[in-house]
Amino acid sequence: MSTAAAAPARTGQVLADLLPASRVRDVALVLGGAALTGIAAQIAVPVPGSPVPVTGQTFAALLVGTSLGAGRGLLSLVLYAVAGVAGVPWFAQGGSGAGAPSFGYVLGMLLAATVVGGLARRGADRDVWRTAGTMILGEAVIYAVGVPYLALSTGMSASAAIAAGLTPFLIGDALKAALAMGALPTAWKLAGKR
Repeated sequence: MSTAAAAPARTGQVLADLLPASRVRDVALVLGGAALTGIAAQIAVPVPGSPVPVTGQTFAALLVGTSLGAGRGLLSLVLYAVAGVAGVPWFAQGGSGAGAPSFGYVLGMLLAATVVGGLARRGADRDVWRTAGTMILGEAVIYAVGVPYLALSTGMSASAAIAAGLTPFLIGDALKAALAMGALPTAWKLAGKR
């Protein structure tokens, strides 16, 4: 009798599915995904002229989504968001609450984790180029929610919000996508599965 961890990986699986299945595993993965996102959010570099810093938070959220799949990834990011709103100081730069102009990016991460998790379940994290496309799409989803939220919460015009909440982050996001392009397919290769 073989377990899911011993079976060859196939479309329909994400990296987390290579671990022996149990509710304890799923709870630990959800908690770990939220904690990883909170820790990565503390890697923050202020951007002059923007209320939004460059962080490791978005990278972590996209890795959580692809590694855990849509359901567990979403639950991890919901836990991260709810705990942060409740006062856990693990949003960017030790922040918490829903009042920050950057909170829209946290909301975008919920949707992005779900999207990239669904794509990963279809094998989009197995090779370099599909992983790149998945990460770019995930980043686009985050911006699609975060930039309008930034504009509404600060009273910025659309062009000012794009200049403050999108443009300064494009190079960093390209680097994050490049890291994911190496990390995720390598993880599958190390697991001996594709």
